[in-house]
Amino acid sequence: MPKLIVSGVTYELVEQLITVGRAPDNTIHIEDPSVSGRHAELRAAGKAYQLRDLGSTNGTRVNGSATGEITLHSGDRIRFGAVDARFEGDAPMRATQPLPAAAKVDAKVATTSIRPADFANASPFRTRSIQRDPGRTALFIAAAIALLALLAGIVAVLTMHAPAP
Repeated sequence: MPKLIVSGVTYELVEQLITVGRAPDNTIHIEDPSVSGRHAELRAAGKAYQLRDLGSTNGTRVNGSATGEITLHSGDRIRFGAVDARFEGDAPMRATQPLPAAAKVDAKVATTSIRPADFANASPFRTRSIQRDPGRTALFIAAAIALLALLAGIVAVLTMHAPAP
């Protein structure tokens, strides 16, 4: 049984006329702003299906080519606006070309590894500087001394005794 797979959802094509579009009364309803209300129709023609664009704003493409009306073949990629679909007919998909023979590759394990001269860090974060910033070091020392002075003052106030009457 022929099928239309739209964004991962499979629709079995059992009717003579199937409408595709954004309007909720279409046989195949696609909720996407790039799809027209009445975008395209699929019409059974014997054992095949004819796809016809219904004057949609963003068009219908089959295997990357804009189309007005075309007979679909198993494996055809269809694009309704910006939504991708795939047609699977009754006949199993056949390869258009035989696969090339596998090439034998001799891999050698490297004994050493060196960094390429043009290697660049792709991280969005800056690398940490290894150098010490003398200004920052002085600031930390001053903050530590101020903290120690504050603690010494608190201890001195707490250890004070009131004079005897």
